[in-house]
Order: sequence, then structure tokens, then C-alpha cells
Amino acid sequence: MLRTLLLATTAVAMLGAAAAPALSQTVVRLVSKDLLTTNSDDMKEIEAIEAGLKAQGHDIDIQTVDLPGGTAAYVEALGIMLLSGDIPDIIYFQGGDQKMAEQDILEDLSPWIEGSAHIKDALWPHNVERLANYPYLLYIYPPRAPQPVIRQDWLDQLGMEPPTTVEEYEALFRAIHDADLDGDGTPGNTLGLTGFGTTAELDSVFNQAFGVTGTWMKNAEGQWVNSRITDAEKAKIGFYADLAAKGLYDKEYVTNTYDVKEDKFYTGKAGVIFGSSPEVIDIYGGKMRQAHPGEDITLTVLPAPSGPGGQGLAAVDVAKEARGFAISALSENKEAAFAVLDFMASKEGQDIDRMGFEGTQYTKDASGAVTFTDQISTWYARFFNAANWAPPTPLLSPTAQTALDNIKADFTADNTFVWPAEFAADVDATEQVYRAWVAKFITGEASIDQWGDFVAEYNAAGGERMAEYARTVLGE
Repeated sequence: MLRTLLLATTAVAMLGAAAAPALSQTVVRLVSKDLLTTNSDDMKEIEAIEAGLKAQGHDIDIQTVDLPGGTAAYVEALGIMLLSGDIPDIIYFQGGDQKMAEQDILEDLSPWIEGSAHIKDALWPHNVERLANYPYLLYIYPPRAPQPVIRQDWLDQLGMEPPTTVEEYEALFRAIHDADLDGDGTPGNTLGLTGFGTTAELDSVFNQAFGVTGTWMKNAEGQWVNSRITDAEKAKIGFYADLAAKGLYDKEYVTNTYDVKEDKFYTGKAGVIFGSSPEVIDIYGGKMRQAHPGEDITLTVLPAPSGPGGQGLAAVDVAKEARGFAISALSENKEAAFAVLDFMASKEGQDIDRMGFEGTQYTKDASGAVTFTDQISTWYARFFNAANWAPPTPLLSPTAQTALDNIKADFTADNTFVWPAEFAADVDATEQVYRAWVAKFITGEASIDQWGDFVAEYNAAGGERMAEYARTVLGE
């Protein structure tokens, strides 16, 4: 068993540590993709956290473990490190955690959170449900719910209000395409909408409109099937394909990277893009103003449209956190490790993590009023975005705050669940089939009339086997 091997390896390491002189502090080793000893801001934050913990009676030395940057490199290096038996007290995962949890390497955080001073009050609704399903990862952030944005001055030039229906969205995309909003003298060369990689961003606001209410839906026979093979999904993908055929949606979305997508927006080649979070929307606004110095440009969030199936943001996967912080079940310093995480959910911890440092990211006047500097635009939270924390002065622009308010007001839990390991190949295969066919529909390589061929291939790739298992989980 992996756990037995790791216990033996860890025991050897502990025997070596026992020979060393006792330290006055409790040492907590932490590994995270967003924390490096070579980054001065990271280390400045760690020092501030240690000082804040000490003020609350916790004398903890946080030792940061360096691993390569970039998601793929980090995930690979972390896996190698853990399998070697080198297991830090606090571990940030961005994949690969489930194998460790199944080997009892990760601590069940439920009792710790229940007795916490701060974390239990800092959770977002989806965090609560994810922890109930999978209590090993903690990622206190609002759910990713991409929302579309447009330049307000372009909307004003078109004389249009934000669209509220699917039909009005198409009309907006058509108006953007037909006008010469970028001023290059050539009407018709601006896309209504661009994207990158997949259509997941679009799904965030169009799923509910077309009646795609969750990952699993019942078919005409009353059986659970994946929503990707339903008539509602067909109607939605047909809508995307129709937009692309009319030159309103970017057929190059599959090969676009996120920076190419953004560049098309900043240079006026596309009128609408999706921001994955409120903070990202503010980054888009800042970059747009940098690309057009001297112009007064603000962005506007467009609402989720109503359609034949309903209205709202897409259902949120609550099966488990896809990323987040874990505590080693083998750690000798679990109390100290959890104290670090709990502190980061407190007001004092959030003030450090979200605001940065006085004199750099913000200033205070004689009355104590806070003013953020331009440096706040490059600061980011290394740990959490607590639901119950409020900045002393707004951190988000009104546009980004609107996006956050939408997320808070429109949370719907999905009916997804954690797949057993034996379904991993099916999950990957069906995902590839789905994405490939969606790309063919949108680029025109395949007609929506070939939907039946897609469904057959999807089911053969593992979709039917997955549906059979889903029915045992979801019941009638």
C-alpha cells in the first residue's frame, strides 16, 4: 500500500528530525503553486502571516517548499515529491489529490472546520456542499462563473441596452458585426463574440436559457442521461453554430489561447468576451484602458439571458473542489497547519492576503481611510477569498462587483458526483468526443443534422456505461 510506504519513509525522516535540537517554534512546511521563496512578495506575505499568527498566540515558522511554476509542471513535481515520502504539512493541489485521499494520506477537514474560529463562517455555499462530498480540499473562493462583458461606449454607440434574451444577444452580436465600431473604415470585420479553447464560457450563461439545467437530466423515458446528448444541448450547440455561420462567433475559438482572445477584444476585432471571475473582469478593464490611452473606457457586464428553457447562470459542480489546500494526515503538526489556514480566513489574514501592504498596494490617511494604489492591480490572493470579508474601501470596480453579485444571487448546485477510478478512461474519452464534435458543429465541418452520429459515438466511448452508473447514484 502507498500509505504504508509513505508512513515508513516519513518515520525515517522523523527519526532524523528527532536528533536535532528542539525548536521554540512549530515548523509548518507548506507547498503551493502560488508561493515561492524566490518571490519577494510571497515571502513578505509569509512573514506578515507569521507575525499575525504570533499576535494570536501561535508561534509558527512557515517554511515554503519551492516547486516549478506552471500548472502541469507543478502537478507533476508535486506528485513525484509526495510519492517519494516528502509530504509537507499543508499541500496545495491542482489535480492528483484524489489518489492521495484514497490512500488516507489527506486529513478529513470536516471536524477541524466545524471547530474553526474563522473558516466555517468564510465558506461560500458551494464550498459547504463540496466539503460534504469530499472533505479533503479547501478552496475558499466564489465559484468560477464566466460572464460576458462589452465596452460601454460601444453599447452606447449602438444605441442598445444590455440584452436580456437569447434573441437580443444575437441582435447585439449582429449590430457589433455590421457596424464599424473599431473605426478602421471596414464594417463587417468585427466579431460579435470570441472565446478560447472550448465553449464552456458560453455555457455559463446559455445553459439555463436552453434548458440545460445540470450535468444529468432525464430523457423522454424518464432515465438519467448526460445533458450533453439531450435535445436541450442540441438546441444550444445549434445556436452557437448558427452564430459562427453568420460570422458573429469566432470560429477560431478552438485554436485561440486566452491571450489571443483578449487581444481580439482590446484591438476591436471582437465586441464581447467572457471574464472568468470578477477580478479578471477588472483586469480586462485595465488592459483595455492601457490599449486605448486617453479614452474613457469602462466595461459592462451583460446579464444571463432568458430563453426557451429558462434563465440564470449554469449549475455549479459541487462534487468536489478541483483545487485547493489539504493537510497531510501524516503530519505531526496538524493543529499548527490548520491554525495557518484558519488565520487566512480571518479578517486579519484576509487583510494581508487580499490587500497587500500599506505603502505599496494601499495608503492610509490620518483618519485611517484606505486608498488603493495602482500596485493593487498586480496583487493577488495567495490563499482565500472569504465570503464574509469586506474590504475597507471597494476592491472591485462597479462592473466587477456586479459580476460578483450575480454569482451570489444565482447559485444553483449541479448534480455531479465524484467518479470511481475505474471510470477515468470513460470520462476522458467522452470529453474528447464531445469537444471534437462541438468544434465540428461550430466550424461547419459537421451539420447539426449529424447530432445522432455524435450521440452514438459519445455513448460508445463510455457515455452509456457512465449513465448506467449515474442512475445508481441519482436514483429515480
